[in-house]
Amino acid sequence: MKRLFIANRGEIALRILRACKDLGIETVAAYTRADKHLLHLRWADRNVCVGRRSYLDGPQMIEAAQLSGCDAVHPGYGFLSENSEFARSVEDAGLTFVGPAPAHIAMMGEKVGARSALASAGLPILPGSDGIVETEAEALAWAREVGYPVMLKASHGGGGRGILLARGEETLVQAFRTISAQAELLFGCADIYLEKYLANARHIEIQVFGDGEGQTVHLGARECSIQRRHQKLLEEAPPFDIATGEVEALAASCCDALSQLEYRNAGTLEFLYADGAFYFLEMNTRIQVEHPVTECVTGIDLVKLQLAVADGVGLGLAQNDIRIQGHAIECRINAEDEYFVPSPGTVDSLQLPDGPGIRVDTHLYAGYSVPHQYDPLVAKVISHGVDRSEATVRMRRALEELDIRFLATNKALHQSILADKKFVSGSYGAGFIDDPVSP
Repeated sequence: MKRLFIANRGEIALRILRACKDLGIETVAAYTRADKHLLHLRWADRNVCVGRRSYLDGPQMIEAAQLSGCDAVHPGYGFLSENSEFARSVEDAGLTFVGPAPAHIAMMGEKVGARSALASAGLPILPGSDGIVETEAEALAWAREVGYPVMLKASHGGGGRGILLARGEETLVQAFRTISAQAELLFGCADIYLEKYLANARHIEIQVFGDGEGQTVHLGARECSIQRRHQKLLEEAPPFDIATGEVEALAASCCDALSQLEYRNAGTLEFLYADGAFYFLEMNTRIQVEHPVTECVTGIDLVKLQLAVADGVGLGLAQNDIRIQGHAIECRINAEDEYFVPSPGTVDSLQLPDGPGIRVDTHLYAGYSVPHQYDPLVAKVISHGVDRSEATVRMRRALEELDIRFLATNKALHQSILADKKFVSGSYGAGFIDDPVSP
């Protein structure tokens, strides 16, 4: 791999560029007209404007990569990262796709198929429908069998969208109609399925890597329970107060399942944890926003590992080589006001936290204007300590030092989370911020 096309923006684009710099790989950065002042464009070997909103225009991205003499494409997260047709088109164009095989992206992107495939491989799944729910009558029948409350989910959903809670028959009918319409509008497919809802369960995920030839390793687990409307806000590694043996057993099962599939590159399997049991939710076939907490506790650069696997070098490590050390926390800093409304604007001045155990992934700089067209994530503040207590103290210090003027952010929300008794004790679940959306 000599020259890589970065088909993304913001902090993840800068993160990919830095990994490439370390490895001596040239970079070509895509940007839109609204993004001509992105920070990573200063250091890319070449920049290519792809139009007005073309981070979602797969053919144009591929053409730009080819014309720029690239031999690989990294999609980051979001946008085209879990688009199997894009991945297939990248490979058909003779380029290396830095990610899983297109067939695996397609398999895991269709949630019903993913549930079935991983259940067959031995992973525990939530009680629910055994396939697509096509009518209100079917939904009612499955809900009676599973037991209320239940969740209706879009089969091709993602990013926290396409999910509704139903606590009884009246709300189920309304939810069925609403989610069917949303699924068609948002994802181009009206297919939905039903799962049992576990109140205030914990959201745990396993980070895996495969070499595409049957070897799969895991890099521990992350706690992602603090969410708002299914959007993650704060993540930790490792999960607090779950026996190491329980996590190891689950992670080993994940590796076995993906080894059977000959899975390639990075992947994350997400589970609910309640009453001492894990239940599979979905799999994300890409690098995760929260990957830095795993990097902190393992000392392994996950983006470099992605590039190595894509380049055919392989994993270069066995399961016994991976050790979890200490505890890490990540706070996602979004440009939004206290009512969670996005707040684009210009950064007048910027003070980033520093010191022992602190890392900040951001594309912000003084004078940068945050555009309104994209996700409001502007920074990730990560703390690492010998244990959860030290990581928490360091994160409080980091947030106190963080000063982004005069952009409205959710910094105060994170400070209130870190001060909450439930967070301090670790006795919280996915209902920490709010309950799932009801119709």
